[in-house]
Amino acid sequence: MSEAAAGVGRSDRDVGVAAAVGAYALWGMFPIFFGLLAPAGPVEILAQRMLWTLVVMLGVAAVVGRLSRLRTLTLRAALMVVAAAAAISVNWGVYIYGVTSGRVVEAALGYFVNPLVSVLLGMVVLRERINRWQAVALGFGALAVVVLTVDYGRPPWIALVLALSFGGYGLIKKTIPLDPVTSLTAEGIVTAPFALGYLAWLAASGASTFVGHGIVHTLLLMSAGAVTAVPLLLFGAAAQRVPLVTLGIIQYLNPALQMTWGVAVLHEDMPGSRWAGFVLIWLALVVFTVDAVRRVRRSRRQVGDRPALGLST
Repeated sequence: MSEAAAGVGRSDRDVGVAAAVGAYALWGMFPIFFGLLAPAGPVEILAQRMLWTLVVMLGVAAVVGRLSRLRTLTLRAALMVVAAAAAISVNWGVYIYGVTSGRVVEAALGYFVNPLVSVLLGMVVLRERINRWQAVALGFGALAVVVLTVDYGRPPWIALVLALSFGGYGLIKKTIPLDPVTSLTAEGIVTAPFALGYLAWLAASGASTFVGHGIVHTLLLMSAGAVTAVPLLLFGAAAQRVPLVTLGIIQYLNPALQMTWGVAVLHEDMPGSRWAGFVLIWLALVVFTVDAVRRVRRSRRQVGDRPALGLST
């Protein structure tokens, strides 16, 4: 590779890393944003988020020439879009409920657990084989859930639902035969009737907060679309430029920021037993990440050791 080509490659990776950091940092600040949307309730916020995200994505799809693809979806792709829309709706709804009910730390836990859930879903659904270190990481994760269940006096269901729903969403997105822009726009079209119906009912019953609480509140609700779409588009740009292992490491920025907000700013209760559960999760993630990095390095060495194909001299 020439020095110029290597420079372009490094520059492209640098852009990808910056996009990834931007995406996960914005996701990590979601508790701040959704906390600003009171007095709107969780379901109203969810409906507004669905509606305005669709508006933004329709604009993006029009700009990049993806709207025509929405008319040519196969039945299989359409069913997968419906499943993806259901999974992400559950994820968004439970997350908003967690943030607005003062459970930011538990919501952050869900995104710490998510990589382990993705491995588990791959093993159960896709019949993927896991190595012993991945099994160790899953074991630490399971033990952490037990410890946190004892601490909370109940299973940490917000965290578990968030991890399972986002893991399921990722599983669908891994196999859906659509580009990210088309897929997200199609998911918005699926959820829009429900969002519009609920918002219309709120307005008719006089319970809507969209108007009557000041222009700032109205603009904040409308901005939920851009707030949702921008990190997703940044993530899409990052995924094309940096290795998945790099993305996997950077993704911990999201729950780390959320947890910091919950503990340091909102002063959510964190007894020693709860810290013990989080430490077990972090230990699982260290094992999982180190194993992933070692496997990638070993794979690269094996590729480098293979004889070059071509004419011998």
